[in-house]
Amino acid sequence: MKMAYILFDKMTTLDFVGFYEAVTWMGILKAKENVSWDFCSNKEQITDDRGLTLKIDHVLPDLSIYDLIFIPGGLSTRQLRYDTNFISWIETARDVEYKVSVCTGALILGAAGFLNGKKATTNTSAYELLAPYCSEVVKERFVRDGNVFTGGGVSASIDLGLYLIESLTNDNVVRQVQEKMDYPYYPARR
Repeated sequence: MKMAYILFDKMTTLDFVGFYEAVTWMGILKAKENVSWDFCSNKEQITDDRGLTLKIDHVLPDLSIYDLIFIPGGLSTRQLRYDTNFISWIETARDVEYKVSVCTGALILGAAGFLNGKKATTNTSAYELLAPYCSEVVKERFVRDGNVFTGGGVSASIDLGLYLIESLTNDNVVRQVQEKMDYPYYPARR
C-alpha cells in the first residue's frame, strides 16, 4: 500500500501526525505488504500553522500512483479549496482507492469532487462549509462511506488512523497498534 500525505502551508500538524503515527504501524508490524509513504505538496517546503517548517521530497506528483491519499486540515483549507491549481493537482487522485481526510481536509476532498453523494465529517466549526460538498454531514468522530474516510477535529486523527487500520486488517492488529502507541481510547468496532 503506497500512501501520499498531502501537506500544505498553514496545515494543522496534529491532524497529520496522529494519523501518520497510527497508520505507518501497518508497515512496521507487516500487517499489510509493501507499505510505503511519500510526503507530497505543491512546493518544496511548507510551514504549518504554528511555525514548524517541513521539507517536501515529492512536489506535485501524479497522485494516481498511490493507493491512499491523506489530507489534514487547518484554517488555510478554507481558502485552499478555491485554489484551482491545488485542487487540479488533488483531482489527479480520482482513481486512488482510499481517500482520507481529518478535520477541514474534508473541504479539500469535497472541492476535488470526492465527496459527491457521500456522508462525511469534519471539525465542528466547519460543518456548514462541508455541507455543499457531500450528501450528509455526520456529527461523529470519524465516518466511512465506501472507501472515503473522514475524521472530525484535530485529535480525531489518531482514532481515524486506528479505524483505517482496523478496516484494512483486523482487530488484533489495531489492538497491537494501540498498545505500541499507548493509546487506550479507541474502541475496536468489529
